[in-house]
Amino acid sequence: MYMQKRQKSRFLFSDRWLDRHSIVRNMEAFQDLIVIVLCLGLFAVMLIQLWGIAIALIQPLDYKHVTAKILFVLILVELFRLLMVYLQEHSISVGVAVEVTIVSLLREIVVHGALEMHWVNTLAICGLLFVLGGLLVVCAKTPHMDCMSANTKFCPIVYRGGRERQNELEFQYSRQCDENQPLG
Repeated sequence: MYMQKRQKSRFLFSDRWLDRHSIVRNMEAFQDLIVIVLCLGLFAVMLIQLWGIAIALIQPLDYKHVTAKILFVLILVELFRLLMVYLQEHSISVGVAVEVTIVSLLREIVVHGALEMHWVNTLAICGLLFVLGGLLVVCAKTPHMDCMSANTKFCPIVYRGGRERQNELEFQYSRQCDENQPLG
C-alpha cells in the first residue's frame, strides 16, 4: 500500500484562481499601508503635542505638566522609529520596543511622582524596569539580535541572498513532488 503525504504548502485551488503568493504579496502591501497611516497619525499627534508644549511654556510654568508632555513626545518618537524599522525590515525591533516601554514607565513615575505612588506599585515598576534593563543588555550584547530573526539584507550575519531564492527552490521541489505523485 502506498500512502501519499499531505501537501503542506498549497491551497486547494492553487492552480486555478487562488495564487498564494499574490495573496501574501497583496496582504503585505496592505499591511505596509496600515503602518504608513499609523506613522502619519503619530506624526500628527507629535505636532499637536509640540504645539501644546509651546503653549504650556508661554503660560505660567507647571514643570510636571511640561515634563510629562515632553516625555510623551519622546515616546511617540520612539514608536515612530519602531514603525520605521518595521517598514524597512518587516520585523519588530526588540531593542526599540524595550526602550519605548522603559521611557513609558519612567514617564508614569515622573507624572505621578514616586513618593505619591503606593509601595506595591513602586516595587512592581522597579521589578519591571529591572527585567527590561536586563533584556536591553541582552539585546545590546547579542550581535544583531533583531536582524537575525528578520533575515533581511540589512543584517550582515544571516543574509545570504534573499528569501526569493529560497522560495524559488521550495516551489521547484513542490512541483517535482506534484509531478511524481501517482495518479489516483
